[in-house]
Amino acid sequence: MDITEDFLEPVSPTGQYLNSSVLSLSILSVLESETPIHNFPVLSILQDDFLPINSRFSSIMVAEKNGTQRWKKVQVNLEDHVIVPILPKGMSPEFYEEYLYDYLSKLGMDQLPENRPMWQVHLFKYPSGKAAGSIIAKFHHSLGDGYSLLGALLSCLRRLDNPSIPLSFPSLHSSNSSKHGDYNIITSILERVPQVSSWIANTVLDFGASLLKSSVIKDVESPIRSLHQGVEFQPMALTTLEFSMDDIKIIKNRLKVTINDVITGMILLGSRLYMEGEIIDSSKSNSNALVLMNTRNLGGYKSVSEMVDPKANTTIWGNRFAFLHVPLPKLSTDTLSNPVNFVYETQKIIKRKRNNAAVLLTGALLEKLRKLRGPETAAKYIHNTLRNSSITISNLIGPVEKMSVHNLPIRGLYFFVAGSPQSSQVTVLSYAGKLRLGIAVEKDYIDPCKFKSCISDAFHMISEAAAVVP
Repeated sequence: MDITEDFLEPVSPTGQYLNSSVLSLSILSVLESETPIHNFPVLSILQDDFLPINSRFSSIMVAEKNGTQRWKKVQVNLEDHVIVPILPKGMSPEFYEEYLYDYLSKLGMDQLPENRPMWQVHLFKYPSGKAAGSIIAKFHHSLGDGYSLLGALLSCLRRLDNPSIPLSFPSLHSSNSSKHGDYNIITSILERVPQVSSWIANTVLDFGASLLKSSVIKDVESPIRSLHQGVEFQPMALTTLEFSMDDIKIIKNRLKVTINDVITGMILLGSRLYMEGEIIDSSKSNSNALVLMNTRNLGGYKSVSEMVDPKANTTIWGNRFAFLHVPLPKLSTDTLSNPVNFVYETQKIIKRKRNNAAVLLTGALLEKLRKLRGPETAAKYIHNTLRNSSITISNLIGPVEKMSVHNLPIRGLYFFVAGSPQSSQVTVLSYAGKLRLGIAVEKDYIDPCKFKSCISDAFHMISEAAAVVP
């Protein structure tokens, strides 16, 4: 690889945190093809469509003499970034599906070489489940968050029914959310002047609780959280679960909440059901989930062209997310008799946390730690935030229409986050009327099939209860 003299912008603080000696996260995205991918022209697609999207895909992270890290432009040998695993032919789809999950688990543990741009594409040319083949894209998280990288990935795809029309996404607006977008602290204050005292109290309370949970207060050992050291370096057991978006929307409309409220409540209830099935009484387990929040002040989900517009890189591209600590509501007779209370409780907690400045204060704290003690200290704080909690939930919105890449129809789309020091995590991605959950749990500690079944049971419990809500 030849290195040029083109220095680009400095690596963002969050990019440095996510690629440090104490924390290194990667995102694994999987595109399921409806037809075989034996002759897939991956090199030409990467050269013509992928590399031009963002200069970071042809850059490496380098440190200057003063310690400042920057992205530096390099010449990319695409063949170094494409891997095609070879397996025995003629095996069953079940065999290949199990192999694919194990392959993804190992891929998540493997570190990306830092002497070349930190991404790879793997072509899994074998049928698994309902897919005829799978295209796996691995990105280091320092390149960007799920919002940015999903935009980059989708910019290489086209609508299946009409490639000349851009992909579209569901609106983030609803009657239950602020008309000013996901996150606008100033507007929130001005609109709620009579509630300023409550806003300040919630900010202090949530910031203080977050600080304690990221430093000294740890979740107890439970069926969804081991105390094993170095869990981020151990294999994860992976599986996926699919729901109909129409079914989710029926629950949303019946309960007058958001889709995210339904999804998060369902996952938290499923987690509690799993815990209850593994121990006699899980009510003594004080467990917390980390729900990822996109902190971009956008009025809705941007189109693919807007997401990758170079003029918007400073406001849209990058790692712009925050963690919300959400306690897992405990099972009770009332909860079991009316499971929708899990959704309502989750909605109340998340709404309060999204509408105060605790997230801003946490960001300011990380920046202060970086300036006073260096990025490694800030990275350690994030590592502890993850390690001290029980489960992380990440949610992304995908295209409404079915899509294709080089006339290859895409059946399904899901992702995992690798390298997190946690025993359990769930990722969520919508696509073409379906909602796909990626479930990753510590291997030989959590039963992935049982955990998956508990989330499915939680969905049916909430769905049945919502059907009789007046």
